[in-house]
Amino acid sequence: MTQIDRRAMIAASAAAAALLLPDTLLAQTKGAAFSWDKLIASAQRLSRTPYKEVPRHPGAAKVDYIAQHEARFRDERTLWNDLPGDTGIRFFPLSQYSTQPVQISTVENGRATPLRYDPTVFDMPADNAVAKLGPDAGFAGFRIMNAKRDGDWLSFLGASYFRAPSPQKQFGMSARGIAINTSLPGKEEFPAFTHFWLERTGNSSVTIYALLDGASITGAYRFVSSLGPDGVKQDITAALFPRRPIQELGLMPMTSMFWYNQANRTQGTDWRPAVHDNDMLSIAGADGTAHVRPIVNPSAPHFSAFTEVSPKGFGLLQRDRDFSHYQDDGVFYDRRPSLWATPNTPWGKGQVRLYAFPTDSEYTDNVCAYWTPDVAARPGSRIDASYHLDWSAARAPASAGLAIVQNVWRGHSEQKGAEKLVIDFAGVAADPKPDIWVDVSGGTIAKQAGYPVLGQDRLFRTVLDVVRPQGKAVDVRLQLRSGDRALSEYVHYPMGA
Repeated sequence: MTQIDRRAMIAASAAAAALLLPDTLLAQTKGAAFSWDKLIASAQRLSRTPYKEVPRHPGAAKVDYIAQHEARFRDERTLWNDLPGDTGIRFFPLSQYSTQPVQISTVENGRATPLRYDPTVFDMPADNAVAKLGPDAGFAGFRIMNAKRDGDWLSFLGASYFRAPSPQKQFGMSARGIAINTSLPGKEEFPAFTHFWLERTGNSSVTIYALLDGASITGAYRFVSSLGPDGVKQDITAALFPRRPIQELGLMPMTSMFWYNQANRTQGTDWRPAVHDNDMLSIAGADGTAHVRPIVNPSAPHFSAFTEVSPKGFGLLQRDRDFSHYQDDGVFYDRRPSLWATPNTPWGKGQVRLYAFPTDSEYTDNVCAYWTPDVAARPGSRIDASYHLDWSAARAPASAGLAIVQNVWRGHSEQKGAEKLVIDFAGVAADPKPDIWVDVSGGTIAKQAGYPVLGQDRLFRTVLDVVRPQGKAVDVRLQLRSGDRALSEYVHYPMGA
């Protein structure tokens, strides 16, 4: 996974876009009919042509963070500003972080109308670098505003990235349309959404169509997106067409940041006690098992894979919602979104993968979770994906009715050659006392204990003294049970990663 600078608008500079446009897309400048089927056909035809990258705008490199901030989008120029609801759309200018323009059209009654770039939509000083981009510079992306126009609830900017806030209106993690070779050193690719079509489908819903293009793959995407009382939800359909064999295809990718928390506090040089966007990977297995993998900031790139056949879903969670654990009164890590992906059609056999690399700051996205199907991605094939994204998942659906991992700590053990791992489970009934099932791959347990925490409602603490031979990394698997019945999530914890 390539290091991603969050201040750089999530690596838009790594994006690749198509110069060769399908005939049907060119025809839309004449007001031709638009449909989902036509977009799929265009993506398939594009996959049979050589990949060409859109030239980067030469002036975009001069649009720095300050210039971008000064170029304020004029409220009255908001697209669909005269219509009620949460569908007003504003556009991002090109910048040193997003140097390649995208094509944007609106769709109404089955016909597409291209949007022409107009620099006067930005209120900015005359000497601002955005003003010097020229009359045909193009936009870098867009965002959908709420009814009060005081915040956005969905944005697309850079490569195939998009993101939505939590119900508390705080942004954090991002999603992507596709991930290519994320865990393969030096081989990651960032295909890009090069064309967008925006269709207003309600007072709080917009359907976004997008054409994906990259060196290894093309695709057609449809995002049926809505804002409700409990947050943002999306139904996503994709038809993908590989240009060449792909070693690792990642579907439904989620990108996040994890620097440190109480389990690895010594990795953080900041005064705040914890800094992370998400702290757990959760997987709803096809057999009903609720897997949970606490996220760590590894000492070297680290890869975990969970083999499944048509799992019920997976997601990256921000489970710790206690402000006192972060003490951040500026960007509010306790309010960051969780994201849950649910299949609309069975996914078949494959793996939920989690890849992370070391970081020493909060500005680098160093975590990515995605689904990799067993079916090989070969040229000439078609890969279909249909899934639901919920940006308001307060609790992972996988853990319904089970005790959940609340906190994880690590520290020195009084047992020779061991390290202490402490995991708290919330929602454990006092009776019967749970059994502790534990297994360590590549290591041993020198001592273990479990007990209800005095004065804390339904909180059960497990304490493990783990021996790692020669300091090698080991995987600790832990679950609370009553006989053969699961009482808690099934924990996978990588010690020494």
